[in-house]
Amino acid sequence: MTDTYRQPGVVLTDRRFTVPLDHDNPAGETIELYAREVVASDKAGQDLPWLLYLQGGPGFGANRFVGKPAWLGRALENYRVLLLDQRGTGASTPANRQSLPLRGGPAGQADHLTHFRSDSIVRDCEAIRPHVTGGARWTVLGQSFGGFCAVAYLSMAPEGLDTALITGGLPSLDAHADDVYRAAYPRIERKVAAHYARYPRDVERARRIADHLLTHDVVLPNGYRFTVEAFQSLGLMLGSGDGSHRLHFLLEHAFVPTPSGPALSDAFQEEVQGLLSFAGHPLYALIHEAIYAQDARPTAWAAERVRGEFPQFDAAKALAGDEPVLFTGETIHPWMFDCDPALRPLRDTAELLAARTDWTPLYDPARLAANEVPVAAAVYHDDMYVDTAHSLATARAVRGLRTWVTDEFEHDGVRTGGPRVLDRLLALARDEV
Repeated sequence: MTDTYRQPGVVLTDRRFTVPLDHDNPAGETIELYAREVVASDKAGQDLPWLLYLQGGPGFGANRFVGKPAWLGRALENYRVLLLDQRGTGASTPANRQSLPLRGGPAGQADHLTHFRSDSIVRDCEAIRPHVTGGARWTVLGQSFGGFCAVAYLSMAPEGLDTALITGGLPSLDAHADDVYRAAYPRIERKVAAHYARYPRDVERARRIADHLLTHDVVLPNGYRFTVEAFQSLGLMLGSGDGSHRLHFLLEHAFVPTPSGPALSDAFQEEVQGLLSFAGHPLYALIHEAIYAQDARPTAWAAERVRGEFPQFDAAKALAGDEPVLFTGETIHPWMFDCDPALRPLRDTAELLAARTDWTPLYDPARLAANEVPVAAAVYHDDMYVDTAHSLATARAVRGLRTWVTDEFEHDGVRTGGPRVLDRLLALARDEV
C-alpha cells in the first residue's frame, strides 16, 4: 500500500518494504523499512534514474524535507530520490527502549543490535532496489555515516550502483575505535579554541556553568541528570556550519536570578534537554562505537578510555587551574546511559555491545582497490566528526575515487551548501572537472 501526496514543487510517495532482520537467514524474522519517494512535480510522469539518500548517524531517519530545499532541489533536476529510513530509525521498525524488551534481556537485545550496522543496511538497499528501480542500478548519496554505508556498498554490492557520491563520510578501512578517538580529541580541541576566539566571553560563561554543575545536582525537566560532562558534550554542535553561533546563543543567557541565588533558567534547561536527549535516536548511542568494530577487539567504551589521555578535557582540573573548560564532540560515554531517561533501561545492553568480540569486517580493501563504480567524495578540511587523514587514506585505497577537499563548509556542507556541493560531486564523478 502506498500513499501519494503533494508539497510545493514535489510529489511524494510513501514506500514500505519487508526485509529479513538477518539477511543470512532470509526465512527468519522480518522487519519493515520505510522510505519516501520524491520527484519534481513537473517530472512526475518521466522515467528518471534513481538516487538513494543515506542519512548520517547512525540512528537518524532520513530528512523530513518540505518542498525541495538544500541539495534535494538540485538532485530532483535529474533523479527520482528515495529518502530511506535506515533499519531501526524513523518510520522503519523501531529499535529503542520501548521496543527492544521484545527481544528479551540485555543479551538478546545486544544480539539483535548487531544487525543494525552498515553491512545490514547495504543488504537492505539491495533487497529493495529491484522493487524501486525495476532492477536498474542507482546512484547513492551518503552523508556522514551514510558515506560509511556507501563505502560498504562499494565493498559488498557494487553491481547495484551507478555512481556513489559521499559527503563528509569516508571512513578509515581499518582503524579501531581507539584510533578514531585518539585522532578526534585534538580536532575537537581545535574547534573549541576557534569558538572561544570568536566568542571570548563564552570562556567565562562556560566556566560559570561548569562550576554550577559541579556544585549542584541538576535534573532537567525531562528527567535527564545534567552533569558537567553532559554540559561539555554540547560541543557536538561545533562540527556544523552554524554550530558555534548556536552554542554561543545558548550560553549567553544560561542563568536567571532567583530568591535563592542564580539558577539555570527554564529556557536554557528546555533547550539543553532537547540537545542532549537520545530519545529520538537511541541507536546513535547504542551502536556508535560498533560502526568502527571489524575484528575480535572490543570497543570497550573507546571514547571514554581515550579521553583519559587528554587531561585538558577534565572540567574540574580546568576550573582549578583557571583554564578554559573544553567541550567534547562526537563521543559516546557510559555515563550517558545513567543520565538520559531514554537510555537508562539499555545500560546493560550497551555494556554487552562494548564488550563484544565477534564483529565482522565492513569493508573489502581488495574489492575497493579494483572498484569500477564512479565515486566522488567531499572531504571537509579539519572535519570535527570524520578525520581528514583517515578519509584521504581511504580515498587513495578506492580505485577511481575523486575527492574535493574544501574548507568552505563544515561537516554538514550538503545541508548548508547543498546545490553547489552536489554539483561539484556530480561533475567529479562524470570526470567533468
